[in-house]
Amino acid sequence: MFFRKQESRIGGVEFLVVGLGNPDRKYENTRHNAGFVTIDALSDKLQVKVDRIKYKSLCGSAVIGGKKVLLMKPSTYMNNSGAAVTEAMNFYKIPPQNVIVILDDISLDVGKMRIRRKGSDGGHNGMKSIIYLSGSDQFPRIKMGVGSKPAQWDLADWVLSEFTSSEAKMLSEAADKACHAVELMITDNIDKAMNLYNS
Repeated sequence: MFFRKQESRIGGVEFLVVGLGNPDRKYENTRHNAGFVTIDALSDKLQVKVDRIKYKSLCGSAVIGGKKVLLMKPSTYMNNSGAAVTEAMNFYKIPPQNVIVILDDISLDVGKMRIRRKGSDGGHNGMKSIIYLSGSDQFPRIKMGVGSKPAQWDLADWVLSEFTSSEAKMLSEAADKACHAVELMITDNIDKAMNLYNS
C-alpha cells in the first residue's frame, strides 16, 4: 500500500483528490454524494480528517505514493463545484492532470466504477462547473455508479434520492476499490487502474 499518515516533510501539495457532492446533512446518503462517500472511505484508510475549511471545501492533507495530496469535499453545492476546485488549483499551481475528480454516474449500476483520463462533462453538473471554470477537460476522474434513472423519475429527484441499504453496501465496496485506484493514478499507473476497475 502507498498510504502513509497525514503530514510529511516533503514539498507542497502536488495532487488534489476531489469528491463531488452536496454539503447539507439531508444529502448524506443520496446518489449525488457518491464522491463524498468515496473521500470518506479514503480518509478512513489514510487515518486523516477531512475537516479543515479551506478553498470553499472541507479539506484534509495526506501522503499517497510519496506525493503530498489534498483531499477535498467542496461546500459549494454540486452545480458550483468548479469554484472550489479552481481556487485550490490556482493556489497550489496544480495542472488538471493532477486533479482526480470522483463523481456519481447514472449510466453505471451501483457498485460499478469507471476511470477516465479526461473527457467531457457527460451531463454531470459538477463536472460541467469544473471544466467551465478551469477552461480544461483534462481531469482524470473516477465515476461511481449510482444506478440508472427509472422511467417515471425526474432526473433531479433520482440523483437526490437515497441509496437502499443493499445499494449503500455495494457503494461502500466500490469506494474501497476506488481508494486503490486513486493510489494507482497518483503513482502514474492509470492504465493499470483502468484495467483493474473499469466496469
